[in-house]
Amino acid sequence: MILPEPAPSGRVVAVRSGPAAAFLPHALPVLAVTGLAKEGRLAAGPGVAAIGAGGNPQRLRNLLAGRTQPGCRAVVSIGIAGGLDPDLLPGDVVIASGVQADGRRYDADATVAEALLARLSRPGLKVLSGDLAGVDAAVLSLDGKADLWARTGAAAVDMESHVAAAFAERHGLPFAAIRVVCDPAHRALPAFAAQALKPNGEPDILAVLAALARGSAKVGGLVRLARDSKAAFGSLARCRALLGPGLGVPAVQEALREVA
Repeated sequence: MILPEPAPSGRVVAVRSGPAAAFLPHALPVLAVTGLAKEGRLAAGPGVAAIGAGGNPQRLRNLLAGRTQPGCRAVVSIGIAGGLDPDLLPGDVVIASGVQADGRRYDADATVAEALLARLSRPGLKVLSGDLAGVDAAVLSLDGKADLWARTGAAAVDMESHVAAAFAERHGLPFAAIRVVCDPAHRALPAFAAQALKPNGEPDILAVLAALARGSAKVGGLVRLARDSKAAFGSLARCRALLGPGLGVPAVQEALREVA
């Protein structure tokens, strides 16, 4: 059963209840931070509360600021990303060792990152550990990606992980990120892509059609983007299935048992 639960921001998120939700009795959920609506739908599940802001980092900051009490036991940024490492292809998975943004670095929780790597290291999935770069504006061009790669050495870039990491740090919560490469380092994104989302994170089909009409988008580019997106979301869906309840974040009791 899916019950609507009002988030502190007033936004309604879906939280499942029933036998599957009882894997951690009385435990707080893991907060899944996403950009696209499709990412949020994939992330949702037992022990997970999903929040997203349609690829708008400032809107995401505002939503998270409304959570004066975090209401979660950990924060996980999950979704797709742009590739910066030239060796990465659509569908490759990056488990963040940290997030670099605005001249500083947020460390990922090592215990959680190791647990995620262990769950996702399966045949047919390329999974690696590396830094993510966090940005407030989409990096569309090849030169932009190359410059960010040279400056940070980050494997991939997205627009939510740095906001999620800052929120986790403010509240003293474990942070992790799972990001799947969509557009690789050698592929530029069309200029309209930054405006092709509605505020709720759903694709703005009218904006895409308008870009085609203006000539700022080409059919070939859209076909390549669709192919890359299919590969990325295919990997993300497989990751989600492997992660299971609570996005695979160990309970405190589990983490203590492993250390003992």
